[in-house]
Parts: sequence; C-alpha cells; structure tokens
Amino acid sequence: MSRAERLDRLRAKDRATVLVVGGGINGISTFRELALQGIDVVLVERGDFMSGASAAPSRMIHGGLRYLENGEFGLVKESLLERNRLLRNAPHYVSALPTLIPLGDRFSGMLSAARRFFGGRPKPGPRGALIVRLGLAVYDFYARRERQLPQSRFFGRRATRLNWPDFHPDINYAALYHDAKISRPEQLGLELIADAEAASSEAFALNHLGLASLDGTIAELTDSLTGERFTLAVDIVVNASGAWIDQTNALLSGRQTTLIGGTKGSHLVLDSPALLEAIGERMVYFANREGRVCILFAHFGHILAGSTDIRVDTPDSVRCEASETAYILESIREVFPGIALSEADILFRFAGVRPLPRADANVNAEISRDHSCEWSTPPGAVPVLNLVGGKWTTFRAFGAQAADTVLARLGIDRTRSSEALAIGGGKDFPRGEAERRDWLRRAAASTGVSEERCATLLERYGTRMLDFTPDVDDISLAGLPSYSCNEVRWLLSNSQVATLADLVLRRMTIAFSGELSLDAIHELAALAASALGWSEARTQDEIDRLLAHLDHIHGLAAATLAARNLSSPVSLLPSPGGGGSTQSVGVG
Repeated sequence: MSRAERLDRLRAKDRATVLVVGGGINGISTFRELALQGIDVVLVERGDFMSGASAAPSRMIHGGLRYLENGEFGLVKESLLERNRLLRNAPHYVSALPTLIPLGDRFSGMLSAARRFFGGRPKPGPRGALIVRLGLAVYDFYARRERQLPQSRFFGRRATRLNWPDFHPDINYAALYHDAKISRPEQLGLELIADAEAASSEAFALNHLGLASLDGTIAELTDSLTGERFTLAVDIVVNASGAWIDQTNALLSGRQTTLIGGTKGSHLVLDSPALLEAIGERMVYFANREGRVCILFAHFGHILAGSTDIRVDTPDSVRCEASETAYILESIREVFPGIALSEADILFRFAGVRPLPRADANVNAEISRDHSCEWSTPPGAVPVLNLVGGKWTTFRAFGAQAADTVLARLGIDRTRSSEALAIGGGKDFPRGEAERRDWLRRAAASTGVSEERCATLLERYGTRMLDFTPDVDDISLAGLPSYSCNEVRWLLSNSQVATLADLVLRRMTIAFSGELSLDAIHELAALAASALGWSEARTQDEIDRLLAHLDHIHGLAAATLAARNLSSPVSLLPSPGGGGSTQSVGVG
C-alpha cells in the first residue's frame, strides 16, 4: 500500500483492538508480534519509522558483556540468546563481529567488581585481564544455547604486541571474543512492518501520524504532513514512544509520569585509513581513563566510533556536541596514540536517547538496559501499556513480552512464535561462501543483472532484491553511481517514504558510506518528486529541510556536501548484454 492508500484505510476504519504508539524497534516488534496472532492492530509514528533512538544505535547486536558487572545475568543470558537468533533470522543484516579488548594489566578491577557484586557503587575504572577472563567465561557459558559464534581467546604480552603493534605501549594483554553487528537497522525495522502486514490483513502501520489525544476510548491522530485529523476507537494503547513515553502519557491522561530517565549516546563516523588498517575486521572494545566503555569498528569502509552516555532532560533534537566529539577522539587516542585523528576526519555524527528506566544511579552505565511493561489506566480511558527500557538486541523478546501482556488482558492465547521466524530478506538467505556464489549465479541468470551487481543488492536487501531486479535498468545516478534510478524508485514505492529525509537518512546508508553529496541529494529529490507527485516548491522545501537537518544535527554543512560532488561520475552498473560498457545518466 502507498501512504495515500493507508490513509484511506484509516479514514474508513472506526476502531482497532490495539493502537501501538511509536514506530521505533520496540513498537514495531510489538506490532509484529500482535499481527502474528491475528490481532486488529494499528501502529502510528509521529515522525518516520526508526527515526529516533532506533536509528542511532552503536550498530552492535550483543549480549552486553559489561552488564555482568551490574549483576544483570538474566539480561545477558537473554541478550545472547536473542543475538544468536538474529544471526539466524536476519543474516542479511546481522553478522559476526570479532571483538578485541585491549588490557593493561592482570588485576585491575577485581576489588571494584567484588564491591559492585555485593551492592556497592565503586567508581568506574580499568578492567584487568583476570576480571575480563572471568566475565568472558560466563559470557561463553550463557552463549552456548543456539550457539552461532566461536568462544573467547586470550593473548599474552608477546602475542598482543606482535598482532596489534599500534596499541599504546601500556597495553600488555588482549582478549578476543565474538558478538555481532547490524548493518542496516532502519531497513530491518521496515522489513518487520512488512512481514507483520503480510501476516495479518487486520494490521497496518503509518508514519508521520502522531497521537494528539485520548478521550475515553477514542484516540485522535494527526497527520504531521497535512494536519488532517483522524479518530479511532481502541481497546488498548501500547505506549512504545521510547524516550518520549512520559510526554505521551501527558497527552493520554494529562498527568505526568516519571518512567524514563534517558541518556544520550553520540557516535562518529571517521574516514581514517590508518585506523581501519590497525583494527581490520575486529571491533576494539575498551575502557577509557574514566572507565567508560568505548567502541570502534569498520562500518561501510570507514570507522564507527562511540559512544557517550549523558543524562538529558528532553529527547528532542539531540545531537553530538563539540565536547562529545573531542571526548570520543581523545578516547581513541588513549589506545592508538600514534594514529593522527582530527575533526577533519569526521564524515558523519549522530546521537540518540536511550529510553532507560528512571534510576538514581551515580554512574549512567549502572542504569539497567533491561526492559519491562508497566500498565497505567488514565481515568475514564482505555488501559495503556508502557514499554520501558530495552535495547536493540532484545527487541524481539521485548515485543513478545509486550504482546503476551496485551493478549493476557484480552483473554487471547498466543498461536504463533517468532523465535525462529526469518525477517524480510533473511528468508532463504544463502549460507556460506559456496551457497552464496551459487545463489548469485542463479539470480544473475534469472534477472539479467551481473553477479557483481546482484551481490551489492543482496547485501542491501537480502533476498528481497528479487522483488525488483527483473526490471533493473542500466541508468545510475550521476552523483551516486552505486545506485540505479530503478532501485531508488523501488525504495520510494515500497518502503513508505514520505519525505526526502526518510529516503536519504533511513532507506539508504549513504551518510555512513561517505557517498552523501549535494548532487546526490538533488538527484534523489528529483526522483522522489516524480514518484510522490511533489510540486517544484515542495521539492525545494524538502531539500532545504534536509540540508538544515544535516547541518544542525549531523554536522554536515552544505559546503561540505558540495565538496563531495563527483566531477566525472562513472556508472557501476553494466550495460544490457554484458558488454562491459557503462553510462551515467543524471535525473532532471
């Protein structure tokens, strides 16, 4: 369905059993779980799907090694199980990530760990080889169920210096274990929505549609793009608005709740060939001088580095501030003092607010990343289920918990599990190199597209690439030659794009890969205008809004984007017939 068709469906609909408010990963997961049970459920998101904290994670799918320090063994166990399931159910986006922990000595952190285990609150500090080895032993034990990855290894002084000569001289040991990473979290969220709608004719989702009020059983919804208002009678509301849960409850009941105490996490994308060479395909996971855990790993040919953990009063319009940029760069220098880094190396910055439960912890890292469901019933209104906390890795388990809580309230039994259910383009995804080569050969033969191009599309969309490659053309964007016009048109018509920012920031990864340029933005805007029927004035407004957002939130000024323009673009797409010639055609 197009967005217009979805709005028509909403106009014709007078009631729904469940209204999910919030289109982040936990709201989408709950929506999917309810749809799998055949529940009449509607999901609304006031912005774009996956545009809040769900678009700003560290791109890690992990068990949470450091949560062991807080005694959260149950959360680690659940996270590792869900990590293993994602490796199986979403192999097109979730893959193994070898993780390296540089260590200075053997004994640091032992006393602090003991005090923390028995309820104390010691200050964060360095972790030595012994405490990390103990933690990884527990980690390996919990990960044994549905195991997908190798067990941990340790390296002594000589092996550490030999294998990682760029480490600071004070680093004498290293531990290597495996977690996982996610390449396209926003796309995974959209695939979950598509899967949910395919599973139930009663379920549908709408972005850029916010909750305005709840009067008894009647929810009033507002289209943020047109101002049009809709009413929908509901039996239950699921408040999955993340860091905005308390603000949403104020709309629902006029009363202020205090469920959330969010913290901001900021990240940088760095163009540093030297750092990329030093870490290879491994993530480096380390504690800086303050004891705060930091990460850096390869992501679309560059380095993703983070993160901060700062309490915030409001989740609106957060961004990576100059002080956070300096903090992240200085933390990296503590491990790699010989590699020069500066703000000139920054390709992209992003930040989000973790929807953590309100707590009185002295150190933000001590706040639990676990999840819970909290009922509240505004006077004279329908019951509201608040989704508190959660982390990216456990979205399926959290969604299942929320759905089961709703089902119990409705007196309905669960009929279908998502534990082993493939997600989107992860269905029938080729496993192993031999199977992948065979799959690409067959895909190329059936579509007429080169194996190289099929490999690119398989990485971007998994097996869903077969939905549009039969109509593939050989016209690539002049400012973005790794994308064809037809591919972008498919995104515009099949992924609920409503604004230019939806397309550029959440249906594509060009901000992370360094391909985002002023020329690319104008070409993408022209394609969007043609597909979505925008006027010239609307198109220019979309460009202006996106440029302002990139400048203010992501630190990308128009002049920087203009400097990335391709002077002599060369298409990466082969001409029909496989003759090897290429062409590049701009969009008007």
